[in-house]
Amino acid sequence: MARYEEVAADLRTRIKGGEYDVGGTLPRYEELTATYGVGRGVISAALAILEREGLVRPIKRRGIVVLDWRIERRRIARSQLVTRNTTTGYVFPAASHPDERWMSHGRPFRERLPAPERVAELMDIEAGTETLRRRRVTSPMGEPPFQVADTWLSEAVIRDAPQIAEASTGPGGYLDRIEEAGHGPISWMEFIRTRMPSREEAQLLEISQEMPVLETAIVGKSAKSGETIEVTIRVIPADRVELVSELRRDKTASWPKAPVSPAP
Repeated sequence: MARYEEVAADLRTRIKGGEYDVGGTLPRYEELTATYGVGRGVISAALAILEREGLVRPIKRRGIVVLDWRIERRRIARSQLVTRNTTTGYVFPAASHPDERWMSHGRPFRERLPAPERVAELMDIEAGTETLRRRRVTSPMGEPPFQVADTWLSEAVIRDAPQIAEASTGPGGYLDRIEEAGHGPISWMEFIRTRMPSREEAQLLEISQEMPVLETAIVGKSAKSGETIEVTIRVIPADRVELVSELRRDKTASWPKAPVSPAP
């Protein structure tokens, strides 16, 4: 084991043993180099391992902050079923449990921004086109931020349903307003990938930029025009979630096996 790995292993044991409080900080670099008898490079390499594991995060003017590593990894059942709640509207496959309450971190807000490359690609518009974004940062009650959810709305659908650009869109939410304006039934495609977070995403999710994130993008198309009218991108720390799918047998994989016909 390399020396930096030994240092990382010792710090990991101390963090998980409760020697360093969640939300507190590790000793400063000078103290760590003296404690372990190594140079700054070894300490940097050790801390980089702990960052990738989601145990610590460097924060300017605070130091190396200890993150809450005890949070349960949540499962997302990857069904293809979209359901409807009579109060809140459509419900997509998510990491929430039945009857679980969620909270917002900061106030949800909306603003017009140049469409980033990924959004432009999914909406089939020019990158940099001014587009309305609705942003929410949420988590289960009492937990650190779990996801950043950005909904991007096309100009065409805002013209038809101007309420969706407002803070409150009424029962059922913005999707109901879009469908009522003549675009229903909306059809959706979902795209899932992993990537590294932007600096802003890492700050909002209170994670290190060394921690990969899971990105799910749901793309909604109008039944009237066939065009993409909304894109919702959710970004979740990769160490907080796992995807679960039930595998089903095709008739070609039925059991008992069908008898094999003898060769002619």
